[in-house]
Order: sequence, then structure tokens, then C-alpha cells
Amino acid sequence: MPTPNECITLTLPLADGGLEALTLNETGPWRKPTGLIRSRKVYAAAHVTANVLGNNVPGAPADIDWDSTLNFRRELWSWGVGIADAMDTAQRGMGLDWSATRELINRSAAEAALFASPERTVRDLLACGAGTDQLNLADVEPGEAGLEAVLAAYREQIAVVEASGAKVIIMASRALAKVASGPADYLGLYGTLLSEVREPVVLHWLGTMFDPALAGYWGSDDVAAATATFQMLIDTHAAKVDGVKVSLLDAGHEVALRASLPAGVRLYTGDDFNYPELIDGAGSHYSDALLGIFAAIAPAASTALQEYDAGRPAEARAILDSTRDLGLHIFEAPTYYYKTGIAFLAWLNGYQPGFQMIGGLHSGRSVNHLVTLFRLANTAGLLLNPELAAVRMAGFLNTAGLESVATITDGANA
Repeated sequence: MPTPNECITLTLPLADGGLEALTLNETGPWRKPTGLIRSRKVYAAAHVTANVLGNNVPGAPADIDWDSTLNFRRELWSWGVGIADAMDTAQRGMGLDWSATRELINRSAAEAALFASPERTVRDLLACGAGTDQLNLADVEPGEAGLEAVLAAYREQIAVVEASGAKVIIMASRALAKVASGPADYLGLYGTLLSEVREPVVLHWLGTMFDPALAGYWGSDDVAAATATFQMLIDTHAAKVDGVKVSLLDAGHEVALRASLPAGVRLYTGDDFNYPELIDGAGSHYSDALLGIFAAIAPAASTALQEYDAGRPAEARAILDSTRDLGLHIFEAPTYYYKTGIAFLAWLNGYQPGFQMIGGLHSGRSVNHLVTLFRLANTAGLLLNPELAAVRMAGFLNTAGLESVATITDGANA
């Protein structure tokens, strides 16, 4: 790390082909909690790190760097947040196959058990996605046989999560979207699952901006009609629903749904655009969170949550607002490539040895996009080791064919 009197400057390209000398900011005033965070229930959706020597090309089975993947989860727990694992941030349906997913769930749960306590159980520390992606989508046909195949696939994955001790997140299913004929099929299948689970689960509604294959989920392309079906399911099975995670990037829709939920059912915001105001809420009406962006901004998010705990909501909201531009950029359309930005920032911050992703997804964003991400992370104080970040960014740009250099100068004489 540079001393306070040193300045780090990096040459960055501009979109018009010019160059800019950017002086890096100091890391923000982030602090780790000394006790439990109580003001909000929060899970950061974590990514997986690819083995840099693995055959992680499109279509190949995932080859994961388990040491880096689990170290990143330990780091998130140290900031006081829970982890949502084996979710879309971990590239479910975009490189992470079911075999690797099952291993990820079991490895993460074993680590969570080491951090658990009577006040912070494995379920508090870890929630894992259960879906149907072990099915070959091309082989699943609409009708009763298709619905039975989807039900069996969900049961298999739920059993793995329950056996691990983690909280179950019932993920939206591409296969169910393909085979369901209308709302009744969703209500029937989910109703069966909810009657069978051991403990309350999180229901996951992922919008088409995250996964186009989920069009028409809950039986309709009309959001109001889909919401009515979703609400009916929750009302009928409220005792088995810990909360709902909604990722439609529509703050107004979330606020209305939040107000209509049965007592005791949480709204875990999945809105990576509008999370500051949704988490802040209005008085006692606020959203908890299950967010991919929290994996990128964990130090700031944790500090904000500690401000809420201390009764300083204005300070908490200001911190969350300071990260908004970074979140908007990472999750810009096509939104399903946001994982590339999450992994890139993790690499810049030293959490993984290389900028590679399973399924070759590191190619999902342009050089210009990643340069802007670097600038915004710098503005937000989320380059946690500025010297390392500068050296790695310079190396990335040089590899891309853009000459860059990171320099450290004496700030007193700069």
C-alpha cells in the first residue's frame, strides 16, 4: 500500500481514443463490524473464480479455483453480510453446471459452519439456489411429463441445499417457463415444493433483463397478472416463505409488493439499480437485500448497515448513494453480463489471481466498459488496494493493445 503522501497515477484511454492521467483516490472510510448487523437482513450474491489454467471455454464443464472462491466468501462474511450462493451471480445457466454447483453448495456450507454461532446460524450466513438446470432444456416438453421432470429436478436440488444446512432459495426455472401452460401450473408445482420443504425458503423472481429465457414467468408476460399469481402463492403458503427476492429493476413494483406481503415475509430487494432507496425505505417499511452488487461494494454496504444500526440513517443512505453510479454501470444492458464486472473488480482488489471466468464470460464486457468501471470504483473509494489495482489495470490495458503505465509519486512534490 502507498503511504498517505504518495500519489498513484494511471494512464487510461478515453472513448475517443485519447488518454487521461487519473490520480487514484484513497480507499473509502470502510470499517468491519464488531458485532452482528441487525438493522437489515442482507445477502451478497457471490461469484465463482475460474481456475486460470482450466479449460473454462464456452460449453466446457466449470473448472473452479476453490481456494480463491472460498476465500472470497470468508471475506464477505468478515464484513457482516450473508452470502447468496449458487445463484445467477455464480453463473448458473451461464457456465456453472449442476455438478460444480453441488460442490459449491457443499463447500460453502462447510465454510459457513466454521463461522456459525447461536446468533448467526448457517442459514443466516448462507442461502443457496435450488433450480432445475441439471435438465437438458431441449429434452423437456410442455405437458404433464415436463412438469413432473421439473418437479423432480427441483426436489433433487432442494435436497442438496437442505442437507448442507443452508437456507433454500427456489430459483426461477427456464424449464418451468418452457413447460408451464399458465398460472395454475406454477401454483401447483410451487405449492407442492413449499408443502415439502423443511424450513421457510426464499422465492426468487428473476426478470428477463437478467435471463430472457424466463419470459412469461408466473404464467403471464403482464407484470401485474404475474404479480397476482405470485402473491396468491405467497399468501397461501406464508408459513413456508422466509422472503421473496424480486429482480425486476422496478422500484415502484417492489414497494407495492412489499406492502402487500403477509406479516413475517421479507422482501429481499434484487434491484441493483434502486437499492439505496429501497433499503433505506420509509420508517419501518424497508427492503432487506439479496444483491449481486453487494459482492462488489461489500465494504461500503457493511459500513452503511452499521450506520443504520447506530441510528444514523442519513449517513447510511449517503454511503449507499455513493455506490449507485458503479451499480448502474455494472448492471447496464445487457444486464446478464453484470457478472463480468463483479469478477473484474474482485481481480483488481486482489481476491483472485487472474481475470478469467468459467464459460469464457470474461469476454462479456468491452474494454471501454471495464475502464469506466475502474473510474467509478475509484470515485466510490472501492479500490481496496489502489497500488495493486493500478498495476493490474495497466497490465490489462497493455494486453488489450493500449499502452498504459501506473506510477507512484511523492504527493508532496507532485
